[in-house]
Amino acid sequence: MAKKTKDTPQPKITINWAMVRMVSGIILIFTGIVMLLSFISYLMNWKEDQSQLNTWNDPAFEVKNIFGKLGVWLGDSFIYQGLGAISILLALWFILIGLLVIFKLKKFPILRTTLTMLFFLLWSPLFLSFIIPDHQIFGGRMGFELKMYLMDLVDFLGIILILAFSFLLFAVLEWRITPEKIANKIKEDRLAKDLRREEKEAKKQELKKEKESAKKEAVEEEPQEEIAAETPIPAATPKKAFDTTTSDDELEPFKVSASSQKKEKPKSSPTPQPKEEKKQEVVFEPEIKEIIIEPHKEGDVALTVETTKEEAVTDGSVSNQLVEKFGEFDPTLELSKYKFPTLDLLREYEGGNDVSIDQVELESNKDKIVDTLGNYGINIDSIKATIGPTVTLYEIVPEAGVRISKIKNLEDDIALSLSALGIRIIAPIPGKGTIGIEVPNSNPTMVSMRSVISSQKFQTSKMELPIAFGKTISNETLVVDLAKMPHMLMAGATGQGKSVGLNAIITSLLYKKHPAELKFVMVDPKKVELALYNKIERHFLAKLPDSEDAIITDNQKVIHTLNSLCIEMDDRYDLLKDAYVRNIKEYNEKFKARKLSPENGHRFMPYIVLVVDEFADLIMTAGKEVEQPIARLAQLARAVGIHLIIATQRPSVNVITGIIKANFPARVAFRVTSKVDSRTILDSGGADQLIGKGDMLYTTGNELVRIQCAFVDTPEVDEIADYIGSQKGYPDAYMLPEYEGEDGGSGDPLDVDPNDRDSLFNDAARIVVASQSGSASLLQRKLKIGYNRAGRIIDQLEANGIVGNFEGSKARDVLVKDEVSLEQILNNEA
Repeated sequence: MAKKTKDTPQPKITINWAMVRMVSGIILIFTGIVMLLSFISYLMNWKEDQSQLNTWNDPAFEVKNIFGKLGVWLGDSFIYQGLGAISILLALWFILIGLLVIFKLKKFPILRTTLTMLFFLLWSPLFLSFIIPDHQIFGGRMGFELKMYLMDLVDFLGIILILAFSFLLFAVLEWRITPEKIANKIKEDRLAKDLRREEKEAKKQELKKEKESAKKEAVEEEPQEEIAAETPIPAATPKKAFDTTTSDDELEPFKVSASSQKKEKPKSSPTPQPKEEKKQEVVFEPEIKEIIIEPHKEGDVALTVETTKEEAVTDGSVSNQLVEKFGEFDPTLELSKYKFPTLDLLREYEGGNDVSIDQVELESNKDKIVDTLGNYGINIDSIKATIGPTVTLYEIVPEAGVRISKIKNLEDDIALSLSALGIRIIAPIPGKGTIGIEVPNSNPTMVSMRSVISSQKFQTSKMELPIAFGKTISNETLVVDLAKMPHMLMAGATGQGKSVGLNAIITSLLYKKHPAELKFVMVDPKKVELALYNKIERHFLAKLPDSEDAIITDNQKVIHTLNSLCIEMDDRYDLLKDAYVRNIKEYNEKFKARKLSPENGHRFMPYIVLVVDEFADLIMTAGKEVEQPIARLAQLARAVGIHLIIATQRPSVNVITGIIKANFPARVAFRVTSKVDSRTILDSGGADQLIGKGDMLYTTGNELVRIQCAFVDTPEVDEIADYIGSQKGYPDAYMLPEYEGEDGGSGDPLDVDPNDRDSLFNDAARIVVASQSGSASLLQRKLKIGYNRAGRIIDQLEANGIVGNFEGSKARDVLVKDEVSLEQILNNEA
């Protein structure tokens, strides 16, 4: 019984938070409205009401404030004796807070608004008392006393400087005013002024042209009738050929000038001058030249032939004029002094660039391969060795008539004869008429990150997102473009090089891209693998607006971040549609050429790379909530510059699902323990035959390429992050759009209305209490419902005090220990 008595107070936890929020908001709004109207009425009638405050208790005391004595008291306390007329701001703040509480406007910057209000509540009394010294009501007693104190301390000029510099400091902190922003604003104003002037001039020229063309048409139509009526041309009169140097081309087309027909002296006919060309005009007026052919007899009509030069063609669009005047838009301007990491930050290992192998080892391996194949009746015509940093490729050409499958089946026998691990047979090698046998070197060579970064292939690469993986079996640096992959799946057993591979990818991009061109979204469930990159948060990282850390370690925040990336993707597609382009490269080129106006919402788009270090943990804890946004991003995000790199140490089919594999054509496999895992990653074997320590297979859907991954150590990554982080960065990380769930909330159980229950709530509560396990998967099995509905019921159980808080992958604690206590809770709520 003592146990039951201990559990019975549980119903006190149940609070209708929605009702509390509504009542609190109404009280705040009511208070703000009363204060606002009292203050306004007091400011209008303060002289009469203030003079009668001494007769407060007199029954004949009459006030003009619309709220009576309460309004006078509020006005006197807050305005006259307090902060002055700026107290109206305080009343508006109460109304604003009430609206925020009722409507749950979480996106509203309440903290920033409150700090701004506090500044003006402290600054305005002094300012108003200083500029209106005759009436204490405007600045209040606080402003009056502060002004008198400062007048005695620093005098008139000192108060002016205090007001000016305090407001300047507020403006810098509030609006983040920097010299760069001021310079950009001046440029934008000058640009807008030039645009308006050029548009005005263009309109003037257009109107002028229209008037001239209308005038010409009117003049050209009249003479034809006059010629027929007044001046008939003699018929069949032989004449001398035109004595002119004008070519036939220049004489076509020709027209009769009206001015020469009306006048008796054709020599005096005016010749129109060619019009001057202007740079601002898109279409230039053609230069006109008149050739006058004088009459040979009296009564002949002088013929004026107009010839035109070819029209000058120019692209006079506003965007090109802006580029000519100001140059293309430079997205790196804000961090124009940013310095890329230097090669000195990367270590140069001894013998890291020299690949060598003992000639005796080559001959020994060759003889063993030939002997082993000969024992099974397979003769070889020729054999060739290609030495790589980790393995050597022996290309053999068997005699005619030998089945390839026969050699393939001897893989284990060859490995036995060579006494080596990691032997892989490629039968046949794509594009060649040979069969390849990869044999590990007895003394492998380390491939340093410095050697691949300093390679000419990487340094001269023009790729959008170049990645220097390492070196191939032919000792060539492999550089691939993440933008063309467009997403990468990386898997392998523990300790085989996945984390080093991720660091190599990130390091390659940091060495090649400016912070304005690239942002990372990093997910690190282990909390230690990507922590070093926290130092470059203001340069290269992106995060949610309400997140403290840019590197995400909480699974719930991962879900929000993935959905936020989906919103970012949709926003970018809207901008691409408005710009009439198909991908981010075309969009940014158009934006740099100043063909897209920021006033219409356009902006320069950096590439965004999502890096997930351990995907299996997310799938096991969140399941479909993670898989669905990942699949959507993988299907659609390529064109808008969002790319995914996902790594996992558990390459099983329930982690790397069909939906994920279908949208990740680029795959990297480090050493795995079984052929099944290799087929899960690559859709073929081979990864189980690697030797580890960065030995990997890379494919984009065609052929497999064996690579020795470049090695970058933790101290090297730390030095690179320190080098970038010590430079000037942006004020904050790149902000992703804020995401709210389907219920409009953030997932906090306090946002769940306890009275808004699922129809299966009571059944679920009894199941949870009976099993003493607060698990959504338990409700799925028992009630035969989906995961999302089971999760909502668990949140409702938490809001009603039946289960405890969320604790990661563990089941929630059940706070109600027996069914009797549960029935009491359910009956009380009913």
